[in-house]
Amino acid sequence: MAQNETQGGKGRDTYFVITYREQQEGKLVTLKARAVTDSSLGLSFIAISDFVFSTNGLVVNPTEEDLKKRFENVKTLHLSIYTIISIEEVGAEHDGLSFKKDKSNLVVLSPEQHQPRDK
Repeated sequence: MAQNETQGGKGRDTYFVITYREQQEGKLVTLKARAVTDSSLGLSFIAISDFVFSTNGLVVNPTEEDLKKRFENVKTLHLSIYTIISIEEVGAEHDGLSFKKDKSNLVVLSPEQHQPRDK
């Protein structure tokens, strides 16, 4: 995996948006972090650290606040690659996806399509 701080002199102007399926409840969780690396737990895990939370005090996002409380004392989160839906590297000014006019190429997958198939 890539480590953001050391590659190409990128520094702290970018971060990763990681979307994964939580095993206990089966819901999708989206985290922001500055570092995504290989995990010391083995080949089928990645390590996520240096979490990023929005701090613009004007709008309170309950989901963001819950994630902040949940991960406030977590140094590194090790996730199985089988639970990860996507990892995006974005710039500091990233506000999420925005579709202004053309939605013709938008594909929406149902949660059932993301679950691993039983063998």
